[in-house]
Amino acid sequence: MKFTKMQGCGNDYVYINGAEVDFSPEKKVEIAKKLSDRHFGIGGDGVIFINPSDQADFEMEMYNADGSRGEMCGNGIRCVAVYVYCKGLTDKKEFRIISAGKIKKIWLDVDEHSQTRKVNSVCVDMGQPVLESENIPVLSEKKTVVNEPIEIEGNVYFHTCVSMGNPHAVVYVDDVDKFPLERLGRYFENHPSFPKRVNTEFIQIIDRQNVKMRVWERGTGETFACGTGACATAVAGILNGCTDQEITVHLLGGKLKIKWEGNGHPVYMTGAAEFVFEGEITV
Repeated sequence: MKFTKMQGCGNDYVYINGAEVDFSPEKKVEIAKKLSDRHFGIGGDGVIFINPSDQADFEMEMYNADGSRGEMCGNGIRCVAVYVYCKGLTDKKEFRIISAGKIKKIWLDVDEHSQTRKVNSVCVDMGQPVLESENIPVLSEKKTVVNEPIEIEGNVYFHTCVSMGNPHAVVYVDDVDKFPLERLGRYFENHPSFPKRVNTEFIQIIDRQNVKMRVWERGTGETFACGTGACATAVAGILNGCTDQEITVHLLGGKLKIKWEGNGHPVYMTGAAEFVFEGEITV
């Protein structure tokens, strides 16, 4: 089976052209676990199948490293956009990708002077954030969870919950580099408040236009970046009054530009995506 390794801000996945393979859902789970393993497989935060679609130009079928299905991946969808354009699967610079039933609009900034197809950056309309507790989902007596306390391992933190097609809890800390994410990340992910588990962003405010972020992704652990998490962070910053409508999120693997103009408006994410290597593997 042919595969392509790609990364967006260090958030790396194995990409497979779904039009060239025919696997059962059970086999895809097995493949995701095998290929994601950084010791015995290719290595990555998960596996993404790029499929034909009757509802959009392409479908993104995403699996986390543990084989669980993911609804959306902001860095992953940018990689899918670069993949389909650079491999000639589309000539469009504006198109749509569906993932878990949700359609996202894509705009490519391409290098018109390059002799080969080259994409400078990808802008994605990530849709409107979901703030209602029951739809995120997060168990709460309040309609929205904004700067609410949560107890983890005997300590109280304050979190703001947002869904960008997948659930996020945004937690502000004084020094994100010193935060014991390796030890505490799994406790946030599996806290009983989150019936579908949760992705957790740990945020240090630099100024109103810049934040520093580390992320613990459900089903994977700490990753170098999370596009939907960066979007959730921008939304949480506005809800908490600590950041402007357009910010730069500084991640371990790079930077993302995020813009949200408030309720009723979509979140826009802009960033790069790159090929790493390609090959074939027996599955």
